[in-house]
Amino acid sequence: MKYKTKLLAERFTSVLSQWQGVECVSLNEAAREDTLDPYFALILDVFYAGSIPDAAERCSLFGEDVAAFETSGRADKDRFLIGGLPVRLEYKSIQQIQTLVSLVSTSAESLWLIKDSGTYGFYRLTQGELLFYRTDWIKEIQKQLLTLDSSFWAQMRYNYQSKMEHLLNDLGAAFLQEDDFNYLISSALFVKTACLTLFCINHRFEPSHRAYYKQTLELPILPEAFRAQLLTFLRGDPEITHERKYAIAQCMARNIVAL
Repeated sequence: MKYKTKLLAERFTSVLSQWQGVECVSLNEAAREDTLDPYFALILDVFYAGSIPDAAERCSLFGEDVAAFETSGRADKDRFLIGGLPVRLEYKSIQQIQTLVSLVSTSAESLWLIKDSGTYGFYRLTQGELLFYRTDWIKEIQKQLLTLDSSFWAQMRYNYQSKMEHLLNDLGAAFLQEDDFNYLISSALFVKTACLTLFCINHRFEPSHRAYYKQTLELPILPEAFRAQLLTFLRGDPEITHERKYAIAQCMARNIVAL
């Protein structure tokens, strides 16, 4: 962590930890980038029980140098700037997290409830850098998530693999209809669900979008030639026609299903 980032993280953690309802504060990996990186953001996940101060009080507690403060409609996210650097605080109820973790730990039949939201929330729970925790609650949650049994991963794979195959059909239809708009959308969603399926095959939670490509290629279980196929599919070379990309997508999907 860069020194400037460390100082900012410590500053906000010292404020948040004074709120009685705050159980834990963790730092998102986006803060690992240099502050000059366009992807940089100081993102803190704030896990709490009960209530937290209202938006106006929160803004005043964060300091006089807070600029462009705004909160979401549900008051579960604060966004603002400090010296031009983006800061985002996301407030998460530990009761809701416990309910969700209990659900995925005990009921494979109910996993369809999270198929659209995905597993990124679990990734943040397990991969965030802990800056403050009042009890061992977060460590117990992490233990549960990191020991999910194979039925969880099998069901999640089934959900994403089915969606991948559906999007492959959409991609083929868009190609045959020369529908560039839907071809572009189907291409992006196909690649994403193909990666999601591979994360499930490898028993990994999905990372942030900017980390998809790198972490996908680092997975220990991948189809043969997947790296080369993905690179070719993503290239903007005009010589790689829609027809060729569709053929590559068919091959990628077929090899993933065979794993």
